[in-house]
Formats: sequence, structure tokens, C-alpha cells
Amino acid sequence: MGISIALHALAAVIWVGGMFFAYMAMRPAVIRVIEPSRRPELWCHTLSLFFRYVWGCVGVLLVTGYGLIHALGGMGSVNWHIHVMHGLGLLMMLIFLHLFFAPYRRLKQAVHSGDMDEGSRRVGQIRQFVGINLLIGLIVILVAAGGRYW
Repeated sequence: MGISIALHALAAVIWVGGMFFAYMAMRPAVIRVIEPSRRPELWCHTLSLFFRYVWGCVGVLLVTGYGLIHALGGMGSVNWHIHVMHGLGLLMMLIFLHLFFAPYRRLKQAVHSGDMDEGSRRVGQIRQFVGINLLIGLIVILVAAGGRYW
């Protein structure tokens, strides 16, 4: 059970930490340093690398999360904070799926075709979804870390 908890936490840290870095550090730096016409291409390539890790994290979170719930006796046996973590985690995954298969796909198409205006619009849309998922992820971390003590 200890290995599952550690892997579960590591996957959450990689995913949420990556969003925090992208939103709070990289985005402001990109705005200051990279000319607007080059930003969609940079974000397209950056997200391509990051999303590989997110897919792995989603898989690890699902396998370890459901494995831990099963080990603890099922959903009827776990405390409220596990239910909150579960529900918000699934919501984050759904948002990621939408982001990946809709705005990110359109960003790749725009960059490939050289339409940087459309690419910039898609980067803005992705930023909104990442901001929402980051906020949810931070809440999940707070609930996961402190929920049993409240």
C-alpha cells in the first residue's frame, strides 16, 4: 500500500506542479521574452512534451487510486476526503481530455498550417483550461493532505 500511495502522490505532484510552473512561471516569462508570432509554436512543442507525462500520470493516478480504495474496503469504507479527491480528480481528467482532444489538437493544426493568429487563440483557450485544472488540482492536494484531520 505504501508504494501505491507514494506513486499516487508523485503522479499528482508531477501533473499539478507542471501546471503551476507553466501557468505561474513559464507563461509570464514567455510573454516577456518571446515575440507573439512565435508563442503558439513554443507552447505547442512544450505541451507536446508535458502531455506525455500527464497521460502517464493519469494512468498511475487511476490504477493506484482505485487500487487503494479497493484495499481500504471500497468506496463505502473510505472517508469523505477520498470521495472529494476522487470526484475532483475525475473532473480534472475530463478537463484534460477535452483540452487534449479539442483546443490542443486545434493548436497543433494551426501551428502546422502556419496560422499563428488561430494558434494564439488556442493558446489562450488552453490557458483557461489549465488555470481551471490548476485550481482544482491545488484544492485536491489540500483535501488529500489535510482532509483526514478536518
